[in-house]
Amino acid sequence: MNLHEYQAKTLLKNFGVPVLSSFLAYTPREAQKAAINLGGAVCVVKAQVHAGGRGKAGGVKVSKGAEDAKANAEKILGMTLVSPQTGPQGVLVKKVLVEAGADILKEYYLSLIVDRDNGCISIIASQEGGVEIEEVAEKDPSKILNCPVSFESGFQPFHARKVAKFLGLSSDKTRKFSKLLKSLYTAFRALDCSMLEINPLIETKDGEFICLDAKMSIDDNALFRQKDAFNFLDYDEIDEREIRASEVGINYVALEGNIGCMVNGAGLAMATMDIIKQAGGEPANFLDVGGGATKEQVKEAFELILKDDAVKGVFVNIFGGIMRCDIIAEGVIEAAKSLKLEVPVVVRLQGTNVEIGKKLLAESGLKIIPADDMDEAAKKIVEAVAK
Repeated sequence: MNLHEYQAKTLLKNFGVPVLSSFLAYTPREAQKAAINLGGAVCVVKAQVHAGGRGKAGGVKVSKGAEDAKANAEKILGMTLVSPQTGPQGVLVKKVLVEAGADILKEYYLSLIVDRDNGCISIIASQEGGVEIEEVAEKDPSKILNCPVSFESGFQPFHARKVAKFLGLSSDKTRKFSKLLKSLYTAFRALDCSMLEINPLIETKDGEFICLDAKMSIDDNALFRQKDAFNFLDYDEIDEREIRASEVGINYVALEGNIGCMVNGAGLAMATMDIIKQAGGEPANFLDVGGGATKEQVKEAFELILKDDAVKGVFVNIFGGIMRCDIIAEGVIEAAKSLKLEVPVVVRLQGTNVEIGKKLLAESGLKIIPADDMDEAAKKIVEAVAK
């Protein structure tokens, strides 16, 4: 679950993490009032969307007073912000954060992530703050520090000293930085974060460290513990198909291709998307109906896939274990008849009751293209979509 900057900062303040004073605004007049409440001096108007790269896309503007803040809010509110993280379709900006200005001496990059490869939390740091960390990693990896923190030991003073030394901080500054980093780590663990990015972390001219930006993601699997996080759900930035999928117990993520995928099992779903790309196609979605889907869920899955106008064909890839192939076949037939499918559908079934499932599909009278293995199925759906 992704949070907006203002939401992440609201949570971080509860852990003593230093952030600037700010107000959320939905209209230019509200932005003007916010600037007045901040003292009427220099402030920054920031688009609030679930994407990075806002500054380069025109979504962050420095304002010299209340009138300027109002004018900048008029430019940002209602714009379609397009950045590498939004995709070419962009995101509509419906709210802005008006934040106090700061005398910046230096900018740093700082983040914490769940490092699944190494089974730990990694602190990522760089002196190159305020820019895309991917660019820094590509051009000069030596400018990035990866400091692992094991779950067993937890955060220790030496972790802070290691990061501070890499950032070139003096001993006096290290003490302040260590306090900040410990607060961020505590918040990360307490909030079940999968990612917390501070870019930039600034050092002010009077020697203080402040989180100028904050990007936070909370692990969806831990939301049962983070009940307050549901108050931060922004349905405007969640695909309505993904919302519907969660309501009926289906895992669905929209992508940008034209081949819809319906698979049982997350690993098989990932492999299916890979094999479609290897065959020269582009998957339109990740969709896992789960190990015990019903006919009704299969029909719901087809409806979700076909709500995407870009879909020109569907690849059904099922390995029957707990999920029986005949149940899938019945769901596919029912969906095809009720939805009046006009796009080609390739079905590959293996596992429990596979012969029954194949027989049902063959006798359905529907134009369903059968396949025995994944390579064959992927080639067939790519060819069918290309016609």
